[in-house]
Amino acid sequence: MPFYEIEFPLASLSQDALDTALAEIGALSITYVDRADDEPVLEPKPGEMRLWRDTLVRALFDQSSEPLLNLKKLNEALGAHVADSARVRGVADQAWERAWLDDWKPMRFGRRLWVCPTTAQPPDAAEAVVVWLDPGLAFGTGSHPTTALCLRVLDSLQLAGRTVLDFGCGSGILGIAALKLGAARVVAADIDPQALTAARDNAARNGVASHIVVQDADARLPRASCVLANILAGPLIELAPRLAAACEGGADLVLSGLLGDQADAVEAAYAPGFDMLQVLTQDEWCCIHARRGT
Repeated sequence: MPFYEIEFPLASLSQDALDTALAEIGALSITYVDRADDEPVLEPKPGEMRLWRDTLVRALFDQSSEPLLNLKKLNEALGAHVADSARVRGVADQAWERAWLDDWKPMRFGRRLWVCPTTAQPPDAAEAVVVWLDPGLAFGTGSHPTTALCLRVLDSLQLAGRTVLDFGCGSGILGIAALKLGAARVVAADIDPQALTAARDNAARNGVASHIVVQDADARLPRASCVLANILAGPLIELAPRLAAACEGGADLVLSGLLGDQADAVEAAYAPGFDMLQVLTQDEWCCIHARRGT
């Protein structure tokens, strides 16, 4: 089905009124983007939709609706200035996920660990440990620095027989990697139902579904000998008592999703009872590897 977009600046328009008006004329999706691309939103609060000073609105429609008629309806609902600043452009119909996958190649983390799309050939390496994963709705393919750093730490650990907690599991990539590296059991937790579905599906695809428990992050957390949390600095600090309580004596704690200038605050939140072993960095992101005292 061919599509077109109506694009215009948000300016002083009410987001709620705009969402309502676009839904009433049949918009298939509404995307808000930073037109200047200079205000990254790194830590929105749960449920918060944080916009930028110069926000661009892109509303997607199918070709069965009339662009000029939709612009007229938007003017009636929101004001004539919308049509004055709007641009209409065609959007080709394509499988976006497949287009991404076509350009995604196997990636290596540490000495043994690889993350590969399911269409790829396995690495020609005797010691290769492969996690098979395709892009999907849940965060985590290994391409983001925070995930990459966690995978590097996992590759360096002796995980045989251990229980791992993957808090904020997203696609399940970290927990699945831990199982592939020898962990006996993984508990994967997230607040997003799509993430829980993705983690289950990816675990089945990798043949480890019988060794992973997928649960809501608000449920009781088990104690584990390795705790992973690739989320954001603010939640890591707020959750410090809960994540620390999940660590057995001597447990490895791997924290990521934070920028370099946030590392000190996160370390301070976990300093009681933990030895800070290393801070790994990639681009502006970093990952903290700590160990619980015995």
